[in-house]
Amino acid sequence: MNRTNVQARKSWLPNDLTDAEEKLMDQKVIDGRAHAAGNLKVISQDVEVLKEQGWNPQLISVMVGDVQEAALYVRNQKRIAEQAGIAFREKRLPESITEAEMQAAIAGLNADPSVSGIILQRPMPAHLNVKALQKAVHPLKDVEGMHPESIGNIVYKEMELGPCTAMAAVEILKSTGLKLEGLEVVVIGHSEIVGKPIAFLLLAEGATVTVCHHMTHNVAVHTRRADVVFVAVGKAGLVTGDMLKPGAAVIDIGINQVVDAQGNSKVVGDADFESCSQVAGWITPVPGGVGPVTVSVLMRNAVTATQRQKAHYESEYSHRFVPAGMSPVGL
Repeated sequence: MNRTNVQARKSWLPNDLTDAEEKLMDQKVIDGRAHAAGNLKVISQDVEVLKEQGWNPQLISVMVGDVQEAALYVRNQKRIAEQAGIAFREKRLPESITEAEMQAAIAGLNADPSVSGIILQRPMPAHLNVKALQKAVHPLKDVEGMHPESIGNIVYKEMELGPCTAMAAVEILKSTGLKLEGLEVVVIGHSEIVGKPIAFLLLAEGATVTVCHHMTHNVAVHTRRADVVFVAVGKAGLVTGDMLKPGAAVIDIGINQVVDAQGNSKVVGDADFESCSQVAGWITPVPGGVGPVTVSVLMRNAVTATQRQKAHYESEYSHRFVPAGMSPVGL
């Protein structure tokens, strides 16, 4: 990251940095946007290869009701998909939809030969069982990596379609050049889609992992000995500089909307950036850190899903004729 880039992102950097401090920030702040851009170049090339072979990746976004938070994510996903050459279609369903109707809608998308991947946008109405719906998505179309099969495969180091945020967070850590074998890692947060998968991914790499959560008595005792701290709990400023080992890497996955003393609303992470950046060897900003990489991993999963469906078709249905641009039938 150069000084121009630092100056361009004053939304997440302190406003009174000296030249020396800015140089230090260049070395330690992990630029998620740049990392994602590199991913998308490779993904775009893979998409072109698939298209030349007659396979057009397409993502379907399923939203229930009118949820503004989800709408923002959908716009971002669509924009990035288009950059990568991946088709993106929105399917909006009424908030009153029953779970049986949702299951039927997902079954229809599973059977649709033009659909490569299905995204279930959250939050969803309380009367819908999100876990059951995630399980209803066919594993070959599970681009979010939320199906029990996708998450379970992590234990066996089969990570082709892993949970996007967890995969992105670990990918960012690898970009630091740190050797993961034997690394002391603390993960704060033990959700099924972020904290736990991160722990399993790192265990597969040979790291020593401690998982902290709301029942952990003294989180700082654990973080102060860690070479790396991941935090994903949704609590602004939870991790502060005095909780870190000097030189540790901080991978901040939290997203929180806060109001400052002047009444301005802004997005911050779970780590207090100002104090943590004075101690950490590497740190991800919020916004501009894990988020962009997560979306790029979603697009990579779309390519992987298409490739796997292509292989499935070729092994199971090679005797049938399929017009160019079609995906496998009979999943």
